Amino acid sequence: MVNARGRLYLKNAALLTAVGFVLRVLGMVFRVQMAGYLGSEGMGLYQLILAVYAVFTSLASAGINVASTRLAAQSLARGRGMAATLRGLCTAALSLGSAAMLAQMLLAGPVSRRLLHDARAEMGLRILAPSLPFIAVAGALRGCFLARRRVEPGVIAQLLEQTVRMVLALWALRAVARWGAAWGCAAVLLGNTVSEALSCGIVAAFAWREPAFRRKNGPEPLHPYTDAELFGIVLPVTGSRLLASGLQAAESSLIPWCLARYLGDRAAAMAQYGDLKGMAMPLLFFPFSVLAALSGLLMPEITRARTKNDTAAVRRLVGRMLRLAGAFSLAAGAGFFLFGAPVARRLYGSAQVGAYVRVLALAAPFMYLESMVDGVLKGLGEQLATFRYSLLDSALRIAAIVLLLPRYGMPAFLGIMVGSNALTCALNTRRMVQMIRQ
Repeated sequence: MVNARGRLYLKNAALLTAVGFVLRVLGMVFRVQMAGYLGSEGMGLYQLILAVYAVFTSLASAGINVASTRLAAQSLARGRGMAATLRGLCTAALSLGSAAMLAQMLLAGPVSRRLLHDARAEMGLRILAPSLPFIAVAGALRGCFLARRRVEPGVIAQLLEQTVRMVLALWALRAVARWGAAWGCAAVLLGNTVSEALSCGIVAAFAWREPAFRRKNGPEPLHPYTDAELFGIVLPVTGSRLLASGLQAAESSLIPWCLARYLGDRAAAMAQYGDLKGMAMPLLFFPFSVLAALSGLLMPEITRARTKNDTAAVRRLVGRMLRLAGAFSLAAGAGFFLFGAPVARRLYGSAQVGAYVRVLALAAPFMYLESMVDGVLKGLGEQLATFRYSLLDSALRIAAIVLLLPRYGMPAFLGIMVGSNALTCALNTRRMVQMIRQ
C-alpha cells in the first residue's frame, strides 16, 4: 500500500511530467517555427546569446534555487516557520538577480565583440538583462512550494509563461525577422523577458495566498536557518554554476570560431553551430520532461531524509531513481538512433540535423542519467563534487575543441560530446554511490 506521502509524491510527479511534456511540445513547435524565420545562421546567433545569458542566469538564480528547496524543506523538518524563510530567501534572490542584471547590461557590448566575435549579440543581451531579478525571485518561491510538496503554482506559471513567450515572439518575428538575424533574435528574446516577469508575478500571487507562508500569531522564529547554512549552499552552487556556465560560454564562442577555421567561412560555421545547438540538441532533450519532473521532486525528499538521518529512505529513493532513469535513458537513446534522423528531417527539413541527432543518440543515455544523478548529489549536499567534475569536463572539452575542430570539423565535436557526457555521468554516479553507502 502507498501511504499519503507516497500518493502525494506520485500525484505531483504525474502532474509535473504531464505539464513538462506539454511544455516540451510547445517549445518544440516554437523552435521549429523560429528556425523557419531565423534560419541556421540566425539560430546559431540565438544560441550564442543564450550561452552568455546562462552565465548571468547562474549568478542570479543557480545557488538560490537549490538553497530555497533545501532550506525550506529543512525548516519544515525542524518545525520552523516558513514565513521568515520565504522572506529571507526572496530578499537574497532579489539581490542576486539585480546584481546579475546590472552586470549583464554593462558587459553586453564587450562580451559580444570580444568573446562571441559578433556585435549583433549585444542587443539581445540587453533585452534579456531585466528578466534576471524575476527569474531569481520566482526560483526562490518555487523552491519553497516544492518543499511544501505543492507543484500547482509553478505548473500554472510555466504554462502561461511559455504561452506568452510564444505569442509575443512569433508576433514580433513576423514584423522584424526580415531586418536580419539580430532583430529576429531580439524579437524572440523580448518575449522571454516579458514572460519571465509574468511568471514571477503569478508565483508571487500564489505565495501571497498560501496559508503556510503567512506570519502566524505569536512568536516567530527569527532565524529559521543560519547565514552559514544559506551561504554554504549559495556560494558553492553559484560558484560552480558560474564557472561551469562561463566555461560553456567560452566553449560556445570557440565552436563557430574553430569551425570557421576548418571551413574557411564564418557564416557556414554559424549555420552548422545553429543546426547542432539550436535544432538537434533541443530535439534530443525533448523526452527529458519525463525525468526532469522527478528530478525536481527528488531533491527535497532526499534532503528531508538526510536531515532526519534516514539512510534507508535515501537509498530507497536513489534505487528507484536509478531503475527508472536507467531504463528510460536507454530507451530514449535507442529511439533516437533508430528514428531521430527521419523525425529531424520532418521537423526541420534538414538531413544535416538528422545526422547530428543520430550520432548524439549515443550520448543521450548519459545526458539523461547524469542530470538525475546531479539532482541527487545536490540533495545530499555534494555541490562541491559536482563542481569539480564540471570543471574537469569543461577544461577537457575546451582543450579538445581547440586541438581537434580546426583539423576535423564537426565530426570531432560530435565525438567530444559523446565522450564528455559519458565521463561526467560516470564521475557523478560513482560519487553518489559512495555517499549512499556511508
